[in-house]
Amino acid sequence: MIEGSLPPVEFWCELQCPDCRSALDDVRALRDRFGDALTITLRHFPLEKHKHAYPAAEAAEEAFAQGKGWEYVEAVLARVAELDQRGPELLVEVAAELGLDAEEVDLALIDGRHMLVVDADQAEGKAIGVTGTPTYVVAGKRLDGGKSQEGLLEEIVALLEG
Repeated sequence: MIEGSLPPVEFWCELQCPDCRSALDDVRALRDRFGDALTITLRHFPLEKHKHAYPAAEAAEEAFAQGKGWEYVEAVLARVAELDQRGPELLVEVAAELGLDAEEVDLALIDGRHMLVVDADQAEGKAIGVTGTPTYVVAGKRLDGGKSQEGLLEEIVALLEG
């Protein structure tokens, strides 16, 4: 590791997961503390129990392609209960509200252009032992936030500064 550089943080997330919505507070705190020195990468781990999680991951990838991925992720997670009820309709609506090309988001859900990214994330997650969300991988260590997020922020900071 280069002197003064930080290891990246992988945030394994599912956009229909209420715990991931809560975990955004930790992600924001990390950004506030470390700024541009820290890279936080969203990794997709849609769970089968949430029927709109996979399309939400695809829509998020399109939002990243359009340059507003994190804003999109935060906006969708803020409306988890509504996503459960409205599904893809909400995903396109959120894109429009953020000034994204909503038609392109809708088309991405239809043509599956981001399926390979979501499938690859899911396969890698399973391979490294991710079983639920949120999960973080920091400096090669997996931290499971699905059971409890208590103390996770402090543990991530310790790994980053260690």
